[in-house]
Amino acid sequence: MSHDAHAAHDGHHGEGGAAHATRKGYVTGFLLSVVLTAIPFGLVMGGVIADPRVTAGIVMALAIVQIVVHMVYFLHMDTKSEGGWTLMALIFTAVIVVITIAGSLWVMVNMNRYMMPPMPPAAASAPMSDMSGM
Repeated sequence: MSHDAHAAHDGHHGEGGAAHATRKGYVTGFLLSVVLTAIPFGLVMGGVIADPRVTAGIVMALAIVQIVVHMVYFLHMDTKSEGGWTLMALIFTAVIVVITIAGSLWVMVNMNRYMMPPMPPAAASAPMSDMSGM
C-alpha cells in the first residue's frame, strides 16, 4: 500500500480527517475554560446581580459557551471532522437529551399537580400544638 493510499485510508491527512491538535489550541481552550469558569464563580460568590434568576441565566449561558469551547478545542469537533458525522451525532444526542429532560419535567409536574391530594386549609395552617388533642 502506498503512502497516499495509507493516508487516505487512515483519514488523518485528508479533508475528512480530524483537526490536528496544537499546543496553542490547547492553551487557548484552557484559558477560555478558566475565564468561563471564573466569571460565573465571581457572579455567584460576589452577589454582583441581585436577582438570582438573572444570575442563573447568565451562568447557564456561560456553561453552554464552555461546552462549545470544550468540543472545539479539546474534542476537535467541527463540520469537517469525520465528514460531518461527529456534528450530526452531537446534534442527535442533544435532541435526545432535551426530549428526555423536557419529558421528565413534564411528567413530574403533572404527577405533582394531579396525583397529590389537596391539603385541607385548617390542617395546613394549624400549629402542631392544636393537633395534639386529636
